Amino acid sequence: MSEGLSTRILDHIVHLSPPGTLEDSADAFRKLGFTVTPGGTHADGQTANALIIFADGTYLELLHFTHAPPASTAHPWAHKPPGWIDYAFLGNAGTPSVADTINRRAAADGSGVRYAPEVRGGRTRADDGRVLEWLITAPAPSEGNGTRASARGRLPFFCGDVTPREWRVPLEPRSNAEHASKARGVAYVKLLVLPSELDAYAKELTSVLGVSPAASSASQVVWELERQPSDSQPYQAPTLVLNAAEEYEEEIYVRERGAGIYELGVAVEDAGKAGVAYTPYGRVVWQAIGSR
Repeated sequence: MSEGLSTRILDHIVHLSPPGTLEDSADAFRKLGFTVTPGGTHADGQTANALIIFADGTYLELLHFTHAPPASTAHPWAHKPPGWIDYAFLGNAGTPSVADTINRRAAADGSGVRYAPEVRGGRTRADDGRVLEWLITAPAPSEGNGTRASARGRLPFFCGDVTPREWRVPLEPRSNAEHASKARGVAYVKLLVLPSELDAYAKELTSVLGVSPAASSASQVVWELERQPSDSQPYQAPTLVLNAAEEYEEEIYVRERGAGIYELGVAVEDAGKAGVAYTPYGRVVWQAIGSR
């Protein structure tokens, strides 16, 4: 791993709703007790977002396509079903290259992972018109069965700020990160994969994260992630959890959507709130702080 470069700082999780339904999605999250902060329109004009910002510095990106994307579009999220579709780790402004760092690891351990060179992205904030810029480092499509399969959503992408991160993730005013649900941050991100693919998927993720799992069994692998630099919370940092789909519902989920995010664990202060909640398209588990 390149000195000074971490590739295991959780940045945000992406929740997709159907084209033109961003405000409906925001209302659904508000009803779950989340404060929703205005986002803006991305530089390509195809997508727009709103944010749910947590005190630990992570956030949820509520995203929609402003119009139904054409079948020919190359946008990596255009043909994803609604729900949890992708997750990002914190990148950098380009030096050292996140892609080069991960690709060197993958070549050494034979995981087959490959990341494409960084590309510039950005959006204009809806509230004040400020233009934000970043670099995206994303997994490259893989060749298989004569097709080019996308690894987006299976492996994380990286978002590295060119403009200050606080422009992209406004933790001030503090009310942006205060939620009626008493949510304080991300407890875990849970991925699902078919049992036959568990070992290979775990090897890929180890290449990306640059550390060995903290725990593993025949059906689950867990990695400890690092805190956001802005995070001063007293509780445990998030974890990345990879589970083999064992129940019928889980297997159907993976077969229909592919391996990737199944569930988001949200750390809450209220011990009595523990349990499962649902957005219109995604699964949330409230986890009391200190119960892990």
